[in-house]
Amino acid sequence: MSSADEDGLAELLQSLTVNEFDAVAMELEALEAIYGEGTIGLFYPSHSAPSSLDGDALDRKGAASALEEKERPRWTPGEKLRIDVQTTLPEPYPDVPLHLLVTLPPTYPDSSPPQLQLLSRYIGPHGVDSALFGAVLRIYISSTDGVEWTPGDVAVYDGVENVRERCGRWFGERKSEELAGEMMREEEYRVRVEEHAAVTKVAAEEAEAAAPPARRQEEPSSPAELPDGLIITSTPPIIFNKSTFVGHAVKLTSPGEVPLVLNYLLSDRKIAKATHPIINAWRCDGANGVVHQDNDDDGENAADVLVVVTRWYGGIHLGPDRFKLINQAARDALELGGFLDAPEPAGGKSAGKAGKGKGGKSSKH
Repeated sequence: MSSADEDGLAELLQSLTVNEFDAVAMELEALEAIYGEGTIGLFYPSHSAPSSLDGDALDRKGAASALEEKERPRWTPGEKLRIDVQTTLPEPYPDVPLHLLVTLPPTYPDSSPPQLQLLSRYIGPHGVDSALFGAVLRIYISSTDGVEWTPGDVAVYDGVENVRERCGRWFGERKSEELAGEMMREEEYRVRVEEHAAVTKVAAEEAEAAAPPARRQEEPSSPAELPDGLIITSTPPIIFNKSTFVGHAVKLTSPGEVPLVLNYLLSDRKIAKATHPIINAWRCDGANGVVHQDNDDDGENAADVLVVVTRWYGGIHLGPDRFKLINQAARDALELGGFLDAPEPAGGKSAGKAGKGKGGKSSKH
């Protein structure tokens, strides 16, 4: 926090106390103790900042040090109090910043609730949509998932925590959609080359199936072993124009398990004979905010979630529908495995435990 900002907050707390707004002063002081030094202060509107600063990405700390003493906004009793809150999303995304505006009416907390507004236009790489923006504005109005306010009680902390958890769920959903989309784009690139040989492979499989049993090559009768604790959730097949799609999802605990899972699936002779046996994508949120990801069939790094789609080509070209079906099989696997569930509130265990999903099956060795 800049010295100008420190002086501004200290001056605000003193002014609130002098004017008998002790409850508000104590609440703001407690918020800074909870969220950290420099996270709470007077809001600096864009028109008060130097012209060289961008209003959309206005940094309250930089603006405070750039403003002259006479230009620095102050609170006057009887006016709305506008507080700038800079915090982050809760676990499992504590490194993603979140910027909020808290407006306190002159009659708060006696007869009016506070109002929250989302100042962040992006949460991580994802642009904030109107639904999330509106939900934040209605935090103290909604009777279903908002914050209950009682006249006379301070409620800013409860509102900020509600917004943090709500934005954390929203961010997790965007990440899941991004993972499925990456897998679909990668498959679209590969299929341009692979589908050329698909018809020939189908003909060869039909010829092998029609051959006498003595001519067929002996194949392994049991699949490879999986490490203890790994559970693969598989979806019921999606059949469209003779093509079949099955999704698989698994929660990983170490880097070496990615090839082990892929090899395990390939050891199933039915999967190994598929036209596209292990279309896959995975992502790992590593230490210090480093994100590891891969979309190759033989990735070697760990992943929090590995999603695999197996496709058996039926001899009829599906066109763009094949990508929708691949994406659907992947999403079904994520849902059955519990990876698309909303995360629990801050302090609890995050959602997404792999397990046996409804309507699907799980493999465990």
